[in-house]
Amino acid sequence: MSVATDTSVKAKVHPSPNHNDRALGAPIDMLVLHYTGMKSAEEALQRLCDPRTEVSAHYFVYEDGRILQCVPEARRAWHAGKSFWKGETDVNSRSIGIEIVNPGHEWGYTDFPEAQIAAVAELCADICRRHSIHPWMVLAHSDIAPERKEDPGEKFPWATLAKAGVGHYVDPVPVTTGLFMQEGESGQPVEAVQSMLAIYGYDVDITGHFDTRTRYAVTAFQRHFRPEKVDGIVDQSTIETLHALLARLPRL
Repeated sequence: MSVATDTSVKAKVHPSPNHNDRALGAPIDMLVLHYTGMKSAEEALQRLCDPRTEVSAHYFVYEDGRILQCVPEARRAWHAGKSFWKGETDVNSRSIGIEIVNPGHEWGYTDFPEAQIAAVAELCADICRRHSIHPWMVLAHSDIAPERKEDPGEKFPWATLAKAGVGHYVDPVPVTTGLFMQEGESGQPVEAVQSMLAIYGYDVDITGHFDTRTRYAVTAFQRHFRPEKVDGIVDQSTIETLHALLARLPRL
């Protein structure tokens, strides 16, 4: 007798022991996407199910589109680590985590196969529908931990997910010249960019000084929303793309 999964998308249960109770009263209002960042899918799955690692995710998606559920959605999987989004620091208690098989930047970062992305998009759409997760709360691991993480990286096709109704997305403004700000600079324009990043959800201090934390946040933003050029330097394209995303957020 097979164990039922939480999703209506075709998947199999492959249990991990690495989970605990969600914080009392915490809503599930975030979806966080990761790449496995290991040499093989088998090695990654073994790590996610090894109690010694204290690492897990709710779902695991192979390159051919097969899906495993490792942790029940009602439980707090250990995928986000030290993280932050819109003032929340216990992201694990408020999120569903999906690990997507890819060697990542350390092991020869590759394009994500179409079958894999189709499965991820279908799974994400189902999760967001059942938990009423807003598009702007579908996040990259690098968004919530920009100083530590790069995944799922600039090759991840967020535009494809957007066509399936998943995630917050605008066509990135093409990279040109003009309006460059980088680490070490200070002034009102820097403060304005920091404010925009903070409003969107990133962990930045609004000081008017372009510090290392700001550079990491800019890099994470570019990796997700303007992947043509990921350098942590604020140019016109970065600002206009960020502004377009903010303009599409609901007015509170």
